[in-house]
Amino acid sequence: MESTITVQNIKCGGCASTITSKLSELEDITDVSVDVVSGTVSFETTNKDGIQELKNKLKSLGYPARTKRMDWAKRQSPLLVVQRVDLNKVGRVLLPKHMT
Repeated sequence: MESTITVQNIKCGGCASTITSKLSELEDITDVSVDVVSGTVSFETTNKDGIQELKNKLKSLGYPARTKRMDWAKRQSPLLVVQRVDLNKVGRVLLPKHMT
């Protein structure tokens, strides 16, 4: 079964090389490829347990899987978050320096 997961902290080809070599050592994982630009790891596995084993290995290497909640939070702009604050309930809103 082919799978792709998004992971954190992939910055360069060295990261991709480390991930590819370490994940290829796992018993149920084959055809590992890493896309540095999108931060994704694609692979083939023979069973669903292989996916969790792969995620655990990535985490131990410093490349934890990105969750849907993280993706949502990353897309939120500071302005959007500030707009959702009820100013009647908050005495003072602190904005980052670049927004003042």
